[in-house]
Amino acid sequence: MRLINLVNNNELKRRLEEDPTPRITLSFYRYAHILNPGFFRDHLYWRLSQCGVYGRIYVAAEGINGQISVPEPEHEHFKQAMEEIDFLKGIRLNYAIEDNGKSFYKLIIKVRKKIVADGLNDDTFDVTKRGGHLSAEEFNRLAENPETIIVDMRNHYESEVGHFQGAILPEATTFREALPMVRDMLADKRDKPVVMYCTGGIRCEKASAWMKHNGFQEVYQLDGGIIEYARQVEQAGLENKFLGKNFVFDERLGERISGEIIAHCHQCGAPADTHVNCANDACHLLFIQCDACAEKYQHTCSEKCQEFNTLPEEERIRLRKTENFNGSSFGKGRYRAHKPVHSLH
Repeated sequence: MRLINLVNNNELKRRLEEDPTPRITLSFYRYAHILNPGFFRDHLYWRLSQCGVYGRIYVAAEGINGQISVPEPEHEHFKQAMEEIDFLKGIRLNYAIEDNGKSFYKLIIKVRKKIVADGLNDDTFDVTKRGGHLSAEEFNRLAENPETIIVDMRNHYESEVGHFQGAILPEATTFREALPMVRDMLADKRDKPVVMYCTGGIRCEKASAWMKHNGFQEVYQLDGGIIEYARQVEQAGLENKFLGKNFVFDERLGERISGEIIAHCHQCGAPADTHVNCANDACHLLFIQCDACAEKYQHTCSEKCQEFNTLPEEERIRLRKTENFNGSSFGKGRYRAHKPVHSLH
């Protein structure tokens, strides 16, 4: 069988929308030693294709990291396929909180140097000496200690729409940036309890070990990240200390953890926490937009992009070579589209 998909993306999306089969969205990761990532990638693609899995999976010599959706009737078949792989036996699956099953429309498995881009030289420290794992109940208890420092290890556009009460929110656009930033911010607090959290836990596996390597004495990580925390809080009836939405890296771009809306529309400043990509494909900026501005700007990030989308296709193709838009470099900055933007004329 083919180990890549050859069908047009638009056709794949259409098929997914028309398919009535319910699907389950989930994520997983595991650090492990994979001797031949390329061979493993091909085997995994073949095996998961048998289960109808869609999604995005990264494989590296250091492990695996995946965000996928599975047809509900194939769920047990999928779990059996994972259990057949020795280093994946007993792996925790983090199930999406808000899920319509339309998060992915094809299966992509890529071999990478690392399963998360962190910029670290793993030979300089022991990645297995990670921080202590905390359940939701343990996290809540430690959060009550005024000495505890809670650190959001996600990018700023993730924490902007949702974060834990009292957490430090680094102004980082990548995990690679966040690591030295957090270390330097807390340089004089190495004797304080530090609790780190991220979406599903994978970034904190590495970050907590790195912080311990840098002399922090009491380091913890939220086991399973925000996704598992939300599940445990609901299941056990615990106090929910998370405010707003959890940003996710699939078609949904977010799942609500609590009722608060803590962010604002990047165009008008109204309360809003819906991330969208600019409808101008030459821009494609990720930003927050309210319903009113989505209608006003026709789902674009600026008047310039709105105007560009009304041009004939030939003219758009010509202008793409010379015009720069807010997201021309696919930036994810704390941008404000309501600031003056130069017109195309």
